[in-house]
Amino acid sequence: MAGNTFGNIFRLTTFGESHGTAIGGIIDGCPANVELDLEVLQEQLDRRKPGQSSISTQRKESDTVQFLSGIFEGKTLGTPIGFIIPNDDQRSKDYSNIKDIFRPSHADYTYEKKYGIRDYRGGGRSSARETACRVVAGAVADQVLAQKGISLAAYVNRVGTIEFKSSDYFLRDIIDANDVRCPDQKIADEMISAIKQARKDGDSLGGQIHCIVKGMPVGIGEPVFDRLNADLAKAMFSINAVKGFELGSGFEGTRMKGSTHNDEFEIVNDKVSTKSNNSGGIQGGISNGENIYFNVAFKPTATIFKNQQTVDSNLNEVEMSAKGRHDPCVVPRAVPIVEAMTSIVLLDQILRSQSNKLA
Repeated sequence: MAGNTFGNIFRLTTFGESHGTAIGGIIDGCPANVELDLEVLQEQLDRRKPGQSSISTQRKESDTVQFLSGIFEGKTLGTPIGFIIPNDDQRSKDYSNIKDIFRPSHADYTYEKKYGIRDYRGGGRSSARETACRVVAGAVADQVLAQKGISLAAYVNRVGTIEFKSSDYFLRDIIDANDVRCPDQKIADEMISAIKQARKDGDSLGGQIHCIVKGMPVGIGEPVFDRLNADLAKAMFSINAVKGFELGSGFEGTRMKGSTHNDEFEIVNDKVSTKSNNSGGIQGGISNGENIYFNVAFKPTATIFKNQQTVDSNLNEVEMSAKGRHDPCVVPRAVPIVEAMTSIVLLDQILRSQSNKLA
């Protein structure tokens, strides 16, 4: 495979480039007869689309998904779900001045070395525009998971050095109450100011997203190589600009002793539970019934409006200045992408678990 497909049973294959006619995908393995709320699905796409606030790229895309197959009278058929999302607002001329230049910290150089050719318009296939396709598949998976009592939510808990310290679960309307998608309005205002200042300075910021899954049943996850946490980590690292993933106590757990880090078992309402949750809801790569929670770290946006030193395809050292429309911080728009990839992994693992035993 060429790395354009994700998942084992619930599988997504995406296609398209940032400045092509459209992007799109094929979802295979979705259970049949699932009633889909297409308005709710579109709302998830709207949360990711460009031009939605003063702190995001000003590229204007409706990101209206068009389903081509696999859905009839509002229900899934069990057959491949094909869809496209047209590209409406390309400004390819913004990239003509850098078509032979390797932008610092972008995929220009690596793509050219791998393929011998690249689409320089907005990064082509390496553009984060591709992630809109993931949001479509994730929104489908999310509605299947909801029927099993599983819900999840992600939010921004750090921009630059400004941090929101909480592990609480928040509903999406609270998360979306401000442009940066941080549940604390006071801290959100600080984050927004920092992003606006970075944009004014021609610079960018990174940050972190916290994700929580509630209602996950016990026993989901494959042993050894396809552990639930391993699949989640792979899913998150497949997202543009991701530089780190930590489950449960994460790196902070390395500062603790086993006596304080271990999650002791107890009986609550006739069910096995844990007194703490440093494991992040996964033990031995398998869900233990507690909330799953993790952090995803994003680097500062690579495209900045300061002069930078680089080289071109003719091996000349040059100075470049970027043009175009770009996010000064990708984290707010990445929230639905993190949710989407989480939903895809969870549904895929649940479907796989159904083949582990007869009853």
